[in-house]
Amino acid sequence: MDWIFILLYKSFWGGIAALGFAALFNVPVRSFFHIFLFGGIGVLIKFTLLHYTFNIAFASLAGAVAIGFLSIPAAHYKHTPPLIFYIPAVIPMIPGILAYRMILGLITLTGNPKSPTFNTTLLETVNYGLKVVFILISLSVGVVIPMLILRKESVKDIKVLFAKK
Repeated sequence: MDWIFILLYKSFWGGIAALGFAALFNVPVRSFFHIFLFGGIGVLIKFTLLHYTFNIAFASLAGAVAIGFLSIPAAHYKHTPPLIFYIPAVIPMIPGILAYRMILGLITLTGNPKSPTFNTTLLETVNYGLKVVFILISLSVGVVIPMLILRKESVKDIKVLFAKK
């Protein structure tokens, strides 16, 4: 039961981070609620799958796909392009700590190549680097998949049940 609270806590701060990036990118204020919601949902899906021992790249892909699918009706409802919703919402899922550890490993490797822990540091650095690359690919593909599936015509031409008439 304690992990549910932690999950909701992380999703709340994921939504806040998405709002921060939305403000940084100067998106319309009328879309802030949806961006907060989508950022929280994406982080919620990612960390729920991580809790159930899924791969981090797959968990990031699932969160990004959910954000992408939610962005299309929101774009229709708010009369804005879908990228207004999915770019700020997906940015909090970028693996910053893994990239930081990779860079630290690279700095350590170039600083002392004759270290007794050189091989271990090299393996950890490559591991972090590959995780970062695969997570970034998963995020970008996950956001694009719904656009490729659902956007055969303009967003304004898609019929949505709850859209304003």
